[in-house]
Amino acid sequence: MTSPLALKIAREYGTPALVIDMDRVERNIARAQKICDDAGVANRPHIKTHKSPLLAQLQIKAGAKGITCQKLGEAEVMAQAGIDDILISYNLIGDEKMARLGALLAKTNVTVAADNAVVIAGLPAAAAVAGRALPVVIECDTGRKRAGVETPAEVIALASQIAGTPGLSFAGLLMYPTETGWTEAQRFHDDALTGLRQLGLDPAIVSTGGSPNLKNVGKLRGATEHRPGTYIYNDRMQVAAGVATWDDCALHVYSTVVSRAAPDRGILDAGSKTLTADTGGLEGYGLILEHPEARIARFAEEHGFLDLAKSNTRPAVGDVVRIVPNHVCVVVNMSDEVVMVRGDEIVGILPVAARGKLR
Repeated sequence: MTSPLALKIAREYGTPALVIDMDRVERNIARAQKICDDAGVANRPHIKTHKSPLLAQLQIKAGAKGITCQKLGEAEVMAQAGIDDILISYNLIGDEKMARLGALLAKTNVTVAADNAVVIAGLPAAAAVAGRALPVVIECDTGRKRAGVETPAEVIALASQIAGTPGLSFAGLLMYPTETGWTEAQRFHDDALTGLRQLGLDPAIVSTGGSPNLKNVGKLRGATEHRPGTYIYNDRMQVAAGVATWDDCALHVYSTVVSRAAPDRGILDAGSKTLTADTGGLEGYGLILEHPEARIARFAEEHGFLDLAKSNTRPAVGDVVRIVPNHVCVVVNMSDEVVMVRGDEIVGILPVAARGKLR
């Protein structure tokens, strides 16, 4: 049965619609902040999930020291909203980005990450535009095999390059340990720290990351801050990882059943352009709260294909259902706005101001 709130949202905004429960959002913000506070580690939330200056400001008001952005364009949006402590946790390359980074640094406190000599060699151009030094942290691969140097020796070499480059200052280390790799991350940190101190350098920032790692905050001796992102909304991946419950999931995709051509199947109006094709390693493409045994089995761009063979309850055409997406970050990036609710009341529309920032 469609809830009164779902009917109201469908009537006023149509579906598919992204809807956030602000009570849950605020509870998630407070919970993560307390975890960091109790561990004696600063909270620097990643805005890649919500992409909203308003929500970033709520996080800062709750105690966060600043924010993390993955793209320069995201940082520009956040700085324009008055946020003044930003870490960009991504390699920035090219004259166009250095000009923009310099303009941003001239008016905002910005730290950037780097994991190679080429990136570092380009950064002084931004410092020259800003007329002040640019702090740089070295990204370290501690098990995920994405970006990041793989050895403490590389950390020491890059730190030496940063410290010896006019316009740059060595700020510390950026890490994203796997959920089970904190012993190895500690060993990496300790070996790097020994070499850095031999150079007369001491990392002011040792930043760890990830919402799945909120359960590990404080385990790395020497860590100064943590960068959780998805926790503000949560999703099926976070529930599967054991770091959130369904009641912690603050964003739902409201979708209408538009076809029931056969008893065991149906069609939602939320397809790959809404829920995205990112499974997050899970079966199906989201959990339908009203029909948890149903499976969103596959997509077309505007069609979500329902497999109802194992579902004890089956929706009718016109029913509006609530879906917990697999990976909420990419779902939010597909939408220009989200609907904010408290209880059964709609309280406003929130622009996803930093969405689509590819560079």
